[in-house]
Amino acid sequence: MAKKKITVVIVSYNVREFVVQCIDSVHKALAGIDGEIIVVDNCSKDDTVSYLQSHDLGIQLIANQENVGFARANNQAIRQSESEYVLLLNPDTVVYENTIRRCLDFMDAHPEAGGAGARMLTREGNPAPESRRAIPTPWVAMLKMLGFTRRYYMSELPWDKPCQIEVVSGAYCLLRRKALDKIGLLDEDFFMYGEDIDLSYRMIHGGWQNWYLPYDIIHFKGESTQKSSFRYVHVFYQAMLIFFRKHYSHLSFLFSLPVQAAIYFRAILALLPMLGSRLRQFINPRKDSYEH
Repeated sequence: MAKKKITVVIVSYNVREFVVQCIDSVHKALAGIDGEIIVVDNCSKDDTVSYLQSHDLGIQLIANQENVGFARANNQAIRQSESEYVLLLNPDTVVYENTIRRCLDFMDAHPEAGGAGARMLTREGNPAPESRRAIPTPWVAMLKMLGFTRRYYMSELPWDKPCQIEVVSGAYCLLRRKALDKIGLLDEDFFMYGEDIDLSYRMIHGGWQNWYLPYDIIHFKGESTQKSSFRYVHVFYQAMLIFFRKHYSHLSFLFSLPVQAAIYFRAILALLPMLGSRLRQFINPRKDSYEH
């Protein structure tokens, strides 16, 4: 039996309405393409699994009994598939009908391309800066921590033309199977966040190219995560530290220390408003409830 052209992997966690909407858009985008959809649910507490099991949505479902994280869940589906390409796709996305086809056409025409991302649009229809990112080298990371994000988001690149980039976003990450076979799958040390940066870094150092393609998806960014939670802040900044220690531990202590200090500093700044909000709610819970 011939291998399928593409496997679309969607990892879900407590976002049933979004994942159903995402699946519907992918089916339309796969029209005429030999593809499959694998949904990996990370032990959602809503009715995602029962809903997907009771409705014929034309997918394969992997229902985990615990939240194993984004990287490990994606790897489960990748190992289960044998397609020429793999598309990692966030559940809080809507794929335009011609996007997958155009991306596959580009990859077929550029065998040196190992990974490709799309033009991610916000719910207001504006291009999201996260569509193109640079590897957060210590220098780039320091600039971003200080608020200078032009280099990190590769802002000099045009939005309407294919361009080589350094980091392909995990929200829409099209990968060539041959490249994955050589560089390996997602690093499961990353529970969530950072694994796309690590994979993109290894893709480039493995001799492949990463590309931004001007074909659209809508990304309802943040719907699949609770960014106001302590857990989010901990996991996000922990991922940054894992990446830095993995790839830049060889740098001198005097150079690496400021970057790690900046990461901890930004994490503290992000946590302070949450602590203040919880303290206000504890002191005057009735006032906070009416403010919402």
